[in-house]
Amino acid sequence: MLLAFFQWLGEDIRAFQVFNYLSLRAVMAALTALFIGFAAGPATIRYLKAMKVGQAVRNNGPKTHLVKDGTPTMGGVLILISIALSTLLWMDLSNRFVWVVLFVTLGFGAVGWIDDYRKVVHHDPKGMSAREKFGWLSLIGGLASVYLAFAISVPTNIHVLDMIVGWVQSGFPLTMPSQADLIIPFFKHFAYPLGIFGFVILTYIVIVGTSNAVNLTDGLDGLAILPCAMVGSALGIFAYVVGRHDFAHYLLFPYIPGAGELVVICAALAGAGLAFLWFNAHPAQVFMGDVGALALGGALGTVAVITRQEFVLAIMGGIFVVETLSVMIQTTYFRYSGGRRIFLMAPLHHHFELKGWKETQVVTRFWIITFILVLIGLSTLKIR
Repeated sequence: MLLAFFQWLGEDIRAFQVFNYLSLRAVMAALTALFIGFAAGPATIRYLKAMKVGQAVRNNGPKTHLVKDGTPTMGGVLILISIALSTLLWMDLSNRFVWVVLFVTLGFGAVGWIDDYRKVVHHDPKGMSAREKFGWLSLIGGLASVYLAFAISVPTNIHVLDMIVGWVQSGFPLTMPSQADLIIPFFKHFAYPLGIFGFVILTYIVIVGTSNAVNLTDGLDGLAILPCAMVGSALGIFAYVVGRHDFAHYLLFPYIPGAGELVVICAALAGAGLAFLWFNAHPAQVFMGDVGALALGGALGTVAVITRQEFVLAIMGGIFVVETLSVMIQTTYFRYSGGRRIFLMAPLHHHFELKGWKETQVVTRFWIITFILVLIGLSTLKIR
């Protein structure tokens, strides 16, 4: 919105042409999201308290968490509002990729909102049934996956329609352009061709899987939000690279027309995340809930797919991966070993709490690990 306004002013006043620069708009998006989060945060918390939207804490969890019972949840609404408003203000409204990310983010956020609402109304930590939640996430993630299968290698939506028509007229070929190949980090000339069905399946797994992984990680004050901000910022750098033909060619990445605009929403995510951390730091004044965790995970997964950095996302979001694996391993081992456990409790952050680590120690150390993993992920820009 503001971009179109400044472009109009730039026709007569040359100074306003500076807003055509993507880097400046990314900075402005981050600052705008940060300002919205800081400004609306206290009022949002007061409103949630007045509505008695409090978190129900599980009785079988760490006993130190019982004091958190009643802390306002659904604070992820603040994150979504900050991201959506700042992105719409500073993005190029004609860019199809940003709209896809917003669709997934807000769609997953809506599912999380319903889940949180049921938890609050019934004071039941379980919320929506797993089947119902998974069904809605699958629908949204599936739609985004199919669209991206045709949009990833063409410059505009008009070309997307032409590609779909051509695909049907050609007898549904399984091959796809090289831009859709799966990139293997640290290998210069190795990319695995997925084909259209492989691309759709992988995209679905990355988007829905990342969403659930972030949701599982969001169990301690500030644990999930800062890693999301760090990973989102790093993915913004990848988006900028693959969205510029010169940088993509030099660094041996596929050129994805229009992907550079994702820097704006990645910056907005980082700004909104830092603003929310101000209120979510221990002892948390508010929790993001499923409305925030599912949405942020979906956003990260979608950006990673568009920039062709699925493996890099797994590296930088290693905390999310390990937390998810700990739940899968614990559940499987418990089922087939007659009730025995590998971890004291899953997800993994609860295991360390029961080992004697303080909550702030777990969170800070997981932040440090994420920072290191993000640096390793960024090194793949050049180490190939």
